[in-house]
Amino acid sequence: MSEQTSAAPWHGTTILSARTAEKVVVIGDGQVSMGQTVMKANARKVRRLHDGSVIGGFAGATADAFTLFERLEAKLERHGGQLLRAAVELAKDWRTDKYLRNLEAMMIVADKDVTLVITGNGDVLEPQGGIAAIGSGGNYALSAARALADYEKDPEVLAKKAMAIAADICVYTNDQTTLETIDIQA
Repeated sequence: MSEQTSAAPWHGTTILSARTAEKVVVIGDGQVSMGQTVMKANARKVRRLHDGSVIGGFAGATADAFTLFERLEAKLERHGGQLLRAAVELAKDWRTDKYLRNLEAMMIVADKDVTLVITGNGDVLEPQGGIAAIGSGGNYALSAARALADYEKDPEVLAKKAMAIAADICVYTNDQTTLETIDIQA
């Protein structure tokens, strides 16, 4: 494998999710990079699924992510909106299907009950402490969010602050964000 193709495919985005008993948020930056060039600064990598009851964000190749969102939407329909079951079924397909196996993306999805990170390796992970992050700036955003969690109880404010820190550190992350929220105690 050449040095160019062996690099991690997740360059160019940061997705962060934070959860409390009152609400869950997913936030993503807007930068799309090709190598060292910023191709777009205001991409929308976070969206609502299944009549708005699920929010998700993706890191990786855009076309691959849209394929995965479509598959997840179908799984949600098939399983009555049960996110955990739909995610497990998607991860199984992603790992075993010859076409899907080649997709280069990761997802964070959340509903009122659970936040999950889904990968092409068959992983469906529920984050510890209600905070998860993916993408090239994911570790920066995750570290910042965990550090802020004891001081900032509003997950929306926490997510915005953590993303601003990630944008200051990661050259593949910018400060033009999209944030979606689900109120849990409605």
